[in-house]
Order: sequence, then structure tokens, then C-alpha cells
Amino acid sequence: MVALVDVRRLTPRTDAVLADPRLAAAERRLGRALVLASVRRAQERARSGEIEPGEVADAAFDDLPALASSLTPVINATGVLLHTNLGRAPLSDAARAAVHAAAGCTDLEFDLGSGLRGRRGRGMLAALAAAVPAAQAVHVVNNNAAALVLAATALAAGREIIVSRGELIEIGDGFRLPDLIESTGAKIREVGTTNRTTAADYAAAIGPQTAFVLKVHPSNYRIEGFTSSASVTELAGLSVPVVGDIGSGLLRPHPLLPDEPDATTWLDAGAALVTASGDKLLGGPQAGLLLGRSDLIIALARHPLARALRVDKLTVAALEATLTGPRPPVAEALGTDARQLDRRARMLAGSLADASIDARVEDSAAAVGGGGAPGLELASAAVSLPADLAVPLRSGQPVRRGSMPAVVGRLEEGRLLLDLRAVDPADDDLLRAAVIAAAS
Repeated sequence: MVALVDVRRLTPRTDAVLADPRLAAAERRLGRALVLASVRRAQERARSGEIEPGEVADAAFDDLPALASSLTPVINATGVLLHTNLGRAPLSDAARAAVHAAAGCTDLEFDLGSGLRGRRGRGMLAALAAAVPAAQAVHVVNNNAAALVLAATALAAGREIIVSRGELIEIGDGFRLPDLIESTGAKIREVGTTNRTTAADYAAAIGPQTAFVLKVHPSNYRIEGFTSSASVTELAGLSVPVVGDIGSGLLRPHPLLPDEPDATTWLDAGAALVTASGDKLLGGPQAGLLLGRSDLIIALARHPLARALRVDKLTVAALEATLTGPRPPVAEALGTDARQLDRRARMLAGSLADASIDARVEDSAAAVGGGGAPGLELASAAVSLPADLAVPLRSGQPVRRGSMPAVVGRLEEGRLLLDLRAVDPADDDLLRAAVIAAAS
């Protein structure tokens, strides 16, 4: 008599699989929940006959994520320097080191010399003040929208804010400036038209209920033709404060971005308060920067809402290091010579061709992105690959396994372009390895 054994009964028990040294080490690194989930998926594969019972531990180990976080490292080869979907500005090495140091206990609100409580983020605030001497005082919240909300709440709740109709923008993901402001209890007084607003329009609208004039830089679009707008200098001559939202986070004028407003210029022109983003052209972490008159900054910092909008220790560390350290990657990418990009593209395409991959060099046009310098094209160079490599480069097995970063490019005319403008030169070898792994 022959007895038939159901191989599904041979699937190893969970505790036996978790005892595998590789999985035990992974549990210490990733936590039990993620490792247990991989083990159970492997057991199901064995019960369905997809793998042999003896392969469960190997399959579970191969299925483990690289990190306990679900965020995946990405090489940004889109040609958009500040890609919102990819986390905007990559941090500098100095900022990354600062974040690592701040991850444990730190003297965030403690004076090591006296042993008493210290001012939160004092080094960060000092670095920001030094970067923008035109500001009498500075404050930092968790993003630029929060900076506007704090300003409207503290300075204009129950009163009016005058805004040009041409500057009632949508800031992304469906969030619109009018809705944001009105949520604070302030009222919007629209002036001018979509394409033309003068200083006289603002002056005619000022009344007893006017808290301030809001000047917004329309950073993610551009209107051309029969247009006009009032400058900060013109508005500063009015009888109420001017609050300016420059958006992109440029602190000083930049020779490559002559049409992009900066905090120093607007403050020098008479703006009482300027708000900006930390994770755009400044090249730092997500943060909302508030710069301007000391009386206004004090009123904002002491408002109860400021506590709800304050930044954590990791942002404090990263922002200070961005301001005091070497040029961040965004600044390096913006200033890169197109000839250097072409040389890198030719070397990369040549090495990929040597690996029997259809790789060519193409001229490309990059963009600032992140709501900065709309319409400005930056001369760049790209490696052109077959379009069918796009998916494996983004989410193939090497990416899921954590042995390779994801690579995101853009599709044009049936080819995948890997634009090098936003790619750190130090990552060229890693980019080459990722393409070869995706093509294998």
C-alpha cells in the first residue's frame, strides 16, 4: 500500500522559519511584523505549490523590504530639479549628517552650559537670520502654507486681506489660496482683474477692516500679453503692511533666475513680512520661512497656533545645516554646465552600450519645478533607452529587494529619457548599475 502525503502539510511552522538566522537578524532590524508578513506570504506560496516547502525561509528572506519604512530611494532622472512627487529638494550630505545626529536625544530645548531650558531651534534661527540680513526677525513653521495660515490668523482674523484676482492661486493637490485664507477667519477682498492689477486698485480697497495687503508670486504658471501688476515697492507706500509670498524659497537674487522673486529683494523693497518654502530653491527640508519686521514675527511666534505648526528636531537640524553648510544639491544642479552633462551622458550611454543595451545620447530641456521659474528651460543632456525599461527601473525586483534605487525618467516619442540635470554625478555609477539590472 502506498500512502500519499499532501505536500502542503510539509510547510514549515512559523516559529521554525523565524528561527532562521537571516530572518532573526532581519527581525532585529525591521521589526517582527514585517518579517512575519514575509514568512506568511512564503508559506502560502508553499501551500499553493508555487515553491517547495524547503524553500520557505529563502523565499521569505528574499521578500523582505530593505527598510522598515515603505519609502523607496529614487534617482530623479526626470529633468525636474524640484519634483514634488519625488520629495522636492534632496538634502545635502551636511543636512543628512545633521538629521542622523539629531535622530537621538539632542539639546533641542536645553542649554548644556547652564543646565537650564534653552530656546528651541536657536542655531537654526540664527543661521536663517544671518542668511537674510534684511529681515529684522525670523520664524520657522512646517511649510509655506502654514506660514500663510499663521500670518492670516494672527494678523487678520475677523478682518480683510486685500489680494489681486490674478494671484488667487491653487497651490497644489486641490488646495486653493482663498480657501486656505478664509479657513483662518479672515476675509479676502479681491481687487483688479486676472491679468491687470494696479497699486491704485489696492489703495481704493483699503478701509478700517484691512489687516494687510497680500502679494503672491504666481510661481507655478505664467501669464503673458496684456498684463500688469503692482510691485512690492509700490504697495509698500500704502497705509497697511505688505505680506509677500515668494513661494520658491530663494533668499537672494540668482543670476540664472532673473524673474524669480527673492526674500531679500522684497524685504528691501518694503515688504513687512515675507513667507517662503524651505524645500524648494533653498534646497533644504520642508519648512515655512517667515522673515520680516520684528513686531510681526513676535506676534506670530507667540500666537497659540504657532505651537501646532512648529517644526520637529529633524527639520531644525536639516535646515540649519542647509543654511550653514556647502551648497545643496539643488544649487549644484541648477548651476551645472550643459557641456558637463553632455560628457556624463556620453560616458554613461557608452558604458551601457558596451553592456548590449540600446542607449543613446539626446539633448534635453530640464525645468526647475516645485513652483519655481515657470517656463524657464535649462539646457541638459539625457540618456535615451527603450521605453520598456521604465517599469523595471521604477519597480523591478532589484528595487523591491532594496539592492537598487528606483530610477524615474520621462517618456518622450516612444523612448525613456534619463535626464542628468538633477542626478548627482556621484550617482552615475549607481544609475548605470540600475539600468543594467533592470535590463537583465
